[in-house]
Amino acid sequence: MEDCGRGGVLDGRYDLGRVLGRGAFGKVHYARDLRSGRSVAVKVVDKGAIVRSGMMDHVKREISAMRMVRHPNVVELYEVMATRTKIYLAMELVRGGELFARISRAGRLSESASRRYFRQLVSAVDFCHQQGVYHRDLKLENLLLDGNGDLKVADFGLSALVDDARSDGLLHTMCGTPAYVAPEVFGKRGYDGAKADVWSCGVILFVLLSGSLPFRDDNLMVMYKKICRGEFQCPPWISSGARRVITRMLDPNPNTRITLAKLMEAPWSNKTTAQKSVPAEENREEGFMNVNETKEPVRLNAFHLISFSDGFNLSPLFGGGAWEEGMRFTTRESTSCIVSKLEGLAASTSGKYRVTKSSAAGVCLEGDNGRKGKLAIAAEIFALAPSVHVVEVRKDYGDTLEYQRFCADELRPALKDIMWSSSNYHTITA
Repeated sequence: MEDCGRGGVLDGRYDLGRVLGRGAFGKVHYARDLRSGRSVAVKVVDKGAIVRSGMMDHVKREISAMRMVRHPNVVELYEVMATRTKIYLAMELVRGGELFARISRAGRLSESASRRYFRQLVSAVDFCHQQGVYHRDLKLENLLLDGNGDLKVADFGLSALVDDARSDGLLHTMCGTPAYVAPEVFGKRGYDGAKADVWSCGVILFVLLSGSLPFRDDNLMVMYKKICRGEFQCPPWISSGARRVITRMLDPNPNTRITLAKLMEAPWSNKTTAQKSVPAEENREEGFMNVNETKEPVRLNAFHLISFSDGFNLSPLFGGGAWEEGMRFTTRESTSCIVSKLEGLAASTSGKYRVTKSSAAGVCLEGDNGRKGKLAIAAEIFALAPSVHVVEVRKDYGDTLEYQRFCADELRPALKDIMWSSSNYHTITA
């Protein structure tokens, strides 16, 4: 078999085309199976690079895990080939891209869309566990969408098999992405791979529904403490049923954390919705929430106020503080006045910022390309009382430093005359 580093025909089986993506150890090509005519993705891995970096076990683990798991919501591995210098993995071609990229672009999902993706995720993870495979790196970046808008779990490079467990039946290798990792994984006593995956699924569900991570801090030790204590707050728009599911999944005690079997029996998970698969290329924003979908602001009740504040202390809603990543303030102005102020702010920047979505429920602004792409800001309006509104401003995506400058130099001066009182809080953004 000859190497096909620059395209061409691989072993008379696959006609390699354009490069779809690149990684530290190789690249992924679009390819056509000459035997069936099927379009596939061929992952080309440089043997020398993975040997030098000590990653050969990871590649072997990924191949072993993917061979064991055949499920509609898991990326399928068709074939593995190798030469003296390369490893070729012929895999299912997933055309819809990362779920993470779509949420970053469009915002949080509706509850019905979140439920649909969540069911598919749980079904796939449960099947993996039945085959003795624990993913250990479940995160939005590893969830892809196919041409029908269905979810596909990918990247089993950090997965573990039942045989990897020690004599105590537990796994002992610390791995994964910090914001998604269960607290017991950070410890040195070992952990149950299935329970750790459940925690990661809980983080994913939170992000689907809120558009932000439950645990986030620039200081990893601070974030680690929040994870170990299970310290997070659900936004007010998340339903009580979804809150219960998330809370059970993000239980820092693995012994009392909900299992996948119980999770699939939960009322929220089983609620029926008339949602069908929509081809990704036909409707790329299907199921995503935006401020245009709601004609009126969400009315806050006592439970929402508590979730907005730190425990039962409501001072963050009415007091002052330092300007950080997010801002929340109260105002006596009408929704039309608030929206007009935000739209006027965009207009005053001479095209630097533009309004992408606008309604009585809030306004979304998008700026020019910055250090980390375009800066997107969402300002949501909530009704606290007939004549009092709460405005919550957050960064949807983009550079945090640029967002902080925007808040200090543009946003606050433009809104100061309508602020009844303001406070700052540290948002958790994806």
